Amino acid sequence: MKTKFLLLSTCITMSFFIGCNSDEKTNDGSGTAITNEEIITNSKIDATVDDVTNIAEDQFTSQLNINSKYSGPKKNFLPSCATITTVLTNNTWTKTVDFGVEGCTLNNGNTVKGKMVVSFSNDFSSSTQTISYTFEGFYHNGKKLQGNKSIVRTIKETNLQVTPHPVSTASIDLTITFDDGGVYTRKGTLVKEMTSGYDTWFDWDDNAFVVTGSGSTTFPNGDTYSAEITTPLEFNAICRKPFAVKGIVSITKNGASATIDYGSGECDSLATVTKDGVTEEIDLKK
Repeated sequence: MKTKFLLLSTCITMSFFIGCNSDEKTNDGSGTAITNEEIITNSKIDATVDDVTNIAEDQFTSQLNINSKYSGPKKNFLPSCATITTVLTNNTWTKTVDFGVEGCTLNNGNTVKGKMVVSFSNDFSSSTQTISYTFEGFYHNGKKLQGNKSIVRTIKETNLQVTPHPVSTASIDLTITFDDGGVYTRKGTLVKEMTSGYDTWFDWDDNAFVVTGSGSTTFPNGDTYSAEITTPLEFNAICRKPFAVKGIVSITKNGASATIDYGSGECDSLATVTKDGVTEEIDLKK
């Protein structure tokens, strides 16, 4: 049990960019309270952002290493039901990942259907690359995604790792339509630093990430919510769950505030939420 990421996923995948539309009041009457149900709803959006980021980066990495002499076993991020079409035009790779109309299940249990179109330069000698992607009838766990996202991927040294490794800055501008018709928009910036697994591209399970960033979510009623990762979120691919294993997110809405603490490294979907001085544990997968 937890006592307390993304990376974004995950995310990543990142409960990041928290919001709600409840009329419940805070204890001091200063604003509208943030409910646990709304935190769980936002964790679903976080998982979506984390997965599509991973899909895009996985397509870049697979093309980068396509001529590798490695011939051993591979643990892929994408399931075998995904069909990939690759085209090189004017020095730009375009990879269309088709999950079909019936959909596929990712290793972390999330389901996707439709297409993602990922593009990037074929100049792999550059230490900095921009990865862009869009959607064509794409759904994540029944939610429709629209919009676009770009990821600037740089190989460099940081305070966390003296060995050059991937650091990705993702600009997010997405519209997410839930199966009940509710439309949400997610905007923000996430920085995902790969702290493990960058030298074993053929084994996704040993990947680990640290994610920082901030942004906002607008809910169907027009309310806008802000979130900031105050303690970096940590994600381990081996957990096969779209939730952070460590880290803290601070959220605000209409004068109300809360913090979400993801724990001390356990591979689960639990987090502790503190609101108005009261702390309780919730299950993000509900």
